Amino acid sequence: MEIIGVNQNLTFSRFYIWIVLILIGNPFSSKAQITLNADGPGNTYELINSVLAPGYNVVEDPECVHSAFGRHIAEVFDTELNKNVFEFYIHVTPDNDRCINFDRQRVEIKTYESSPDNLKGTLGETVTYKWRFKIPAGFQPSANFTHIHQVKAVGGDDDDPIFTLTLRKGTPNKLELNYVKESSLSTNKYKNVDMSLFEGIWMEAIETIKIATSGTYSITIKRVDNGVTVLSYSNPNISTIRLGVGGVDNSFIRPKWGIYRSLLNDASLRDDSIRFSDFSISEGTLATDDFTSNIEDVVLFPNPVVDNLKLPEEIMQEYDSIHIFNTNGELIVSQKIVSRNLDLSHLSSGLYFVSFLKNSIETKAIKMLKK
Repeated sequence: MEIIGVNQNLTFSRFYIWIVLILIGNPFSSKAQITLNADGPGNTYELINSVLAPGYNVVEDPECVHSAFGRHIAEVFDTELNKNVFEFYIHVTPDNDRCINFDRQRVEIKTYESSPDNLKGTLGETVTYKWRFKIPAGFQPSANFTHIHQVKAVGGDDDDPIFTLTLRKGTPNKLELNYVKESSLSTNKYKNVDMSLFEGIWMEAIETIKIATSGTYSITIKRVDNGVTVLSYSNPNISTIRLGVGGVDNSFIRPKWGIYRSLLNDASLRDDSIRFSDFSISEGTLATDDFTSNIEDVVLFPNPVVDNLKLPEEIMQEYDSIHIFNTNGELIVSQKIVSRNLDLSHLSSGLYFVSFLKNSIETKAIKMLKK
């Protein structure tokens, strides 16, 4: 490969540049994004289904026992956001869990088996879920659980959600971030904050998951009005899909939003609602715009690589490990940086993406060609 206008005999004292690779945000064209927003009263379920699973039903509601109320998700105008939003309703009586369970109740939306492939988080992908929500002042959560968001597995060990945001009654009431590695294991409570910090206030959540047995997870929840963060958590090495559990692997992970709460202590509950807006699902084989650290323009020498890649001195000083991905987003090289010369003779010819790590925090990716 030749770069027009570059003299290959020219030596730059700093990096021996053959090619300057500009930092890129999304290296794979397979990355896809969908958004879901309210567009006005009426046909609400039809709108939700048309985005999350065209031709199918992604709404889980209690209308089998409470048809007199009508639909438990409506589109209403919100004066704070100055637009239509979704409002999810739940009633202590007679609502239950779709005439299946009577010790709990739910009204939720989801992606699932019948959703398009780009809405199913599969092994090797990075998914980003974004949404806004508003818990009304005085909301009464269950002492057991009131999930407002779940990341669930499909196939294999899929009983318990992998990640949940749940509201819990206490002194004070809390919002918890919970994690279950396997359904047979106990729940890890990774983070909790007082509900009073955001009751009656629109919040924005951004959740990014790299799907692997040694994946990454991060979530940030901020106030929409002033950008103040009320909850933030990240983990650079966490199992985000269950593989080989019970001899059957998960086929994908999927999100859910709404109200899913226990009725075991229903005397403490009330008829309630939560507003949601600005749903977004973005999936790709390598979503490098979601990595948490940055590097300036990086020069790799030589590029294209024949057998050995020579790392710049700045990389040696700043980073401790290197990752190389193929165009399917598969991690094919992962090793500590111990020498400026990296033997890549075992790689086939083609395009690759290189990122660097320091203390398990990964940079954005840059292109590399292998002869």
